[in-house]
Amino acid sequence: MRFLPTDEQSDFARTLRSLLGAAEVPAAVRAWAAGEHGPGRSVWARLAETGLFALAAPEAYDGAGLLPLELALGFVELGRAGVPGPVVESAAVSVLLSELGDEALAKRFLPGLAAGETSATLALPGGSPYVLDADAATYCFTVSAAGELHLSREVVAEPLASLDPARRLSLPTAGELLAAGPAVTAAAEAAGRWARLLTAAQCLGTGEALLHRTVEYAKQRTQFGTPIGSFQAVKHRLADTLLGLEFARPLLWAAALSLSPADVAAAKLTAGEAAYAAAMTALQLHGAVGYTEELDLSLWLRKARPLRDAWGTPSACRAEVLQPRVR
Repeated sequence: MRFLPTDEQSDFARTLRSLLGAAEVPAAVRAWAAGEHGPGRSVWARLAETGLFALAAPEAYDGAGLLPLELALGFVELGRAGVPGPVVESAAVSVLLSELGDEALAKRFLPGLAAGETSATLALPGGSPYVLDADAATYCFTVSAAGELHLSREVVAEPLASLDPARRLSLPTAGELLAAGPAVTAAAEAAGRWARLLTAAQCLGTGEALLHRTVEYAKQRTQFGTPIGSFQAVKHRLADTLLGLEFARPLLWAAALSLSPADVAAAKLTAGEAAYAAAMTALQLHGAVGYTEELDLSLWLRKARPLRDAWGTPSACRAEVLQPRVR
């Protein structure tokens, strides 16, 4: 089993990092939180040009094939940059439609999703009843516990506030029935694993961004005439944060290679906890300035907790990891 990305995969990640670094993502996140989706959609359009969204769709429908490792590498960069919107959900919908085996539905939705021309949000059984950014997504899909796939035309009431202002949650309506039966249930399970995997990748990228910004701040902030980064207690806190993130990284790659429920749950649990720990470290070492909304750091601080709990809370992931051993 290979845990290190190939040169080609690493080049792809560097391309995304460079693109996002020049895309003024923090401004797009603030606009998205205010209900203005134009700047965020511009970022999505630039990502689509790299072929990122095509990595979750078969070649028969203008995709590049279902490539979880490459997609996970890309989503680490999305988390590092703080890209707003239902990126995980759009990819999960592509997987769901690919696994469903319904050619008519695949032709109807997959080419647009693979090209990044459309976006989608999703709710699956056993997860949150809310859908993310339904007001911004082109499509809103739901799968019921009875194995029914619906395309919702509207959502119930106004979006709910989240700890992260750029994450807007809504209750969907049932809408148009697209498919039903065991095939829908199986496809939903696959889509849920991909959603959990890609959220874990976002968590890892978010944690890395928080750690990087905290290290830079510790080099600049002085106390008693000395940079606080030279203090032993600060060094230990930063080192512990780095260890948590680096421990999560091989688990993420292993999960992308195997896509087994237990591996994906372990990756999500570890990456989510590492990102949350990075947020706590960043907040403590930045002090009062870390609370201010004007500081870009706040954009990542507010993402760490929601991402940790999205598509699998820590307790749910622990239960999934332990389940094979109980059997």
